[in-house]
Amino acid sequence: MRRVVVTGLGVISAVGQTAEEFFENLVRARSGVGEITRFPTEALTVKVAAEVKAFDPSAHFTTKEMGLLDRFTQFALVAARQALADAGFSPTEAEHERFGVAIGTSFGGMTTLEAGYERLYGERNLRLHPLTIPRIMYNAAASHLSMFFSARGPILAISTACASGAQAIGWAYQQIKYGAADVMLAGGADAPITFGVMKAWEALRVLASGRGDPTRACRPFSRDREGLVVGEGAAVLLLEDYERARARGARIYAEIVGYGTSADAGHITDPSIEGPARALRAALAEAEIAPEEVDYINAHGTATKANDRIETEVIKLIFGAHARRVAISSTKAVHGHAMGAAGAIEFVAALLALRHGIIPPTAHYTEPDPECDLDYVPNCAREQPLRVVLSNSFAFGGINAVLVARRV
Repeated sequence: MRRVVVTGLGVISAVGQTAEEFFENLVRARSGVGEITRFPTEALTVKVAAEVKAFDPSAHFTTKEMGLLDRFTQFALVAARQALADAGFSPTEAEHERFGVAIGTSFGGMTTLEAGYERLYGERNLRLHPLTIPRIMYNAAASHLSMFFSARGPILAISTACASGAQAIGWAYQQIKYGAADVMLAGGADAPITFGVMKAWEALRVLASGRGDPTRACRPFSRDREGLVVGEGAAVLLLEDYERARARGARIYAEIVGYGTSADAGHITDPSIEGPARALRAALAEAEIAPEEVDYINAHGTATKANDRIETEVIKLIFGAHARRVAISSTKAVHGHAMGAAGAIEFVAALLALRHGIIPPTAHYTEPDPECDLDYVPNCAREQPLRVVLSNSFAFGGINAVLVARRV
């Protein structure tokens, strides 16, 4: 079995459209949450989201390419280009067949789908865009990455709600570890901020209202938390076989050493304790890392009442006495819940924390909750040498994914 390392990072998010900008804003707790600007919100009760603003597709794609690409695929492609450039990787012809792709998404081409429905049912126009199907497919981002970059190796498009990005990275890690590929582009992408999706989330009654200061709507682990904030974006990582990366002199962010996934097999929306705990145990066991060796956890931390309480209990169960010493933060407070991209975006946050020795805070934390009583690094970033980091992704449907990385 081979060692797997991360050599390139790309991010498109509400708080930055490069990995550097993204991490700087996380550390400074600069919020990307605000009032929705992409469409009229008069008919919405909740009018806040974490939008990727000032994203100009024409700066990245030709007119013909834009006709093929939904917003979520555009995000994925731009993040992938960043990751490849960051890694200094340009495959030779001989390398293309062992160069693969894994991209997760929760909603796929929702922007295209909703525009089509509005045209069909709202305007009673029976002529849809001829490329509607290729744009809305859940595999669109993964397929376009393989075509844009001639990646002819293993490919996977995965849709497991907000575990999608993390599971895509976990699968890609396994492809290299067990010898099916040498290099993988892996991550997640979603663009779910549309009128219809926001109305659907409203109906579920788990959204933060955004009353008062909309920028502070998302308050993970805080006693006065109201719920999640819908976000969008993408993160794509370049994963490589360690020996290959070292031979070419690549800069290495970290080594991925563990991946665990599990099912609650319980309720479709209410999380359990034992399901996520199984994923954590599996990830740590594969990594051969004891719980007390973990320095930082990037939490799933949605800011819903149930999730934050359950995640706290899961960490206590697995980490025992170390649960009160390990640093934990939820970066969703500033970049929102980017759904299928969330696990990838947050794993990038954990890797950059590892690289820089700076833990991004849980922003907008106002008061302790007796049921959430661990160290959530409230409001201010913390400089701390880090050796091992972990990222949790616990999705609707009871799908759990945990990634573990360590310094090389």
